[in-house]
Amino acid sequence: MANEHVIEMRDITKKFGDFVANDHINLQLRKGEIHALLGENGAGKSTLMNMLAGLLEPTSGEIAVNGQVVQLDSPSKAASLGIGMVHQHFMLVEAFTVAENIILGSEVTKNGVLDIKEATKEIKALSERYGLAVDPAAKIEDISVGMQQRVEILKTLYRGADILIFDEPTAVLTPSEIQELVEIMKSLVKEGKSLILITHKLDEIRAVADRVTVIRRGKSIETVEIAGASNQDLAEMMVGRSVSFKTDKVKAQPQETVLSIKDLVVLENRGVPAVKNLNLDVRAGEIVGIAGIDGNGQTELIQAITGLRKVKSGTITLKGQNIVGASPRTITEMQVGHVPEDRHRDGLVLQLSISENIALQTYYKEPMSSKGILNYTNIYQHARKLMDEFDVRAASEYVHAKALSGGNQQKAIIAREVDRDPDLLIVSQPTRGLDVGAIEYIHKRLIEERDKGKAILVVSFELDEILNVSDRIAVIHDGKIQGELDPETTNKQELGILMAGGELKKEEGNV
Repeated sequence: MANEHVIEMRDITKKFGDFVANDHINLQLRKGEIHALLGENGAGKSTLMNMLAGLLEPTSGEIAVNGQVVQLDSPSKAASLGIGMVHQHFMLVEAFTVAENIILGSEVTKNGVLDIKEATKEIKALSERYGLAVDPAAKIEDISVGMQQRVEILKTLYRGADILIFDEPTAVLTPSEIQELVEIMKSLVKEGKSLILITHKLDEIRAVADRVTVIRRGKSIETVEIAGASNQDLAEMMVGRSVSFKTDKVKAQPQETVLSIKDLVVLENRGVPAVKNLNLDVRAGEIVGIAGIDGNGQTELIQAITGLRKVKSGTITLKGQNIVGASPRTITEMQVGHVPEDRHRDGLVLQLSISENIALQTYYKEPMSSKGILNYTNIYQHARKLMDEFDVRAASEYVHAKALSGGNQQKAIIAREVDRDPDLLIVSQPTRGLDVGAIEYIHKRLIEERDKGKAILVVSFELDEILNVSDRIAVIHDGKIQGELDPETTNKQELGILMAGGELKKEEGNV
């Protein structure tokens, strides 16, 4: 067949100084297939795809599109050849509307004036065609992360892409949204589009992909048909060792209540209640998992506990003290660790080095500083130690946080918060964008912290994760706790009923 491959990446090498991110990688995408790209955090997947999207240029090697060798020296060049990328960290302007973001750089004008009406019509038609319901007039800052991702997908489709690269597309989605995305991907392929899917989630690869290319430490290991490879095979190819998918743990021995929330009301940005008379306790020596569909008050609840959002009414008691109205630093100093859901916006200062980011909670204390002067020797030494312990992969401790892969950024935040030995550890989306090896490690660490007598509150859209690490599951719906379940005796179906606002019959669950 003359042009069986719509994309061929041949012997692609990419170096950043002495650091080799991609080492002679080969990848072929067939027309009308979904091709998965699998690898650990920092294996070089995003770097490889950034070259295909025109954001980076290879140090050596060549790229052919529809059999023709091309120079992809800019995103507009890639777009002109029908290549579009849906980025893991969204490229959206928060103050703009959905429609403005979608047409940015491809504006429709009428007599020299921006024709937003025509663009909105086209966006609505695309939304309906691909099942990507989103309000074109809504501002990005007011919509959920899941909705923002739909905007990214629409942006690519609006530009007429035939080859779509999805970089960790489900890292921010709820189970039902993931199912919807799977259907969208299948319908895109039916229309003759070809997809590359970067993901760590083996079940998703199995659900949608035809073939998978595994890369490890910057080298392509193998390309295999999905049908002939088990999850265990893929995990071993990816990390180079056998991986456990279920975390071993002894039964929790909960002690005194560390966090007690009573009748809590918290408003969201538009002044509407997001948390509505919510009650929840977390005890020392237990992990409480909060399951729920995105946008049901999880974000506002965590922001209220950590002092990042005002409380309208109700109490939040930490170790016997009401902390409503306390500053974030006061709460942090009361031994509270917080891994935020949006690592870029709230977890890191991307322009600072990874070492400075690891010191963000302790820079003003000895040994990180003395009499107001930072001690960089200690800051770098401490960062190196934690980077080794938590397997944060970077060229060095001096590189900017923005240079790390998403998974390594996440591990750095978790390292910083766990290292402070908090009594209460609040973790939102702990393994978003992490590979199976890193997930195994983070879950193990959370259980170790629990076994040391820490109180841990985990918010996750990953039901497998909630069932795996929690000792007790609180399901949130419409700003209230809809019910509590025991992970030992419940299942995804029961969780799904409560997440949708339903009730469980008495014999169905222990609500």
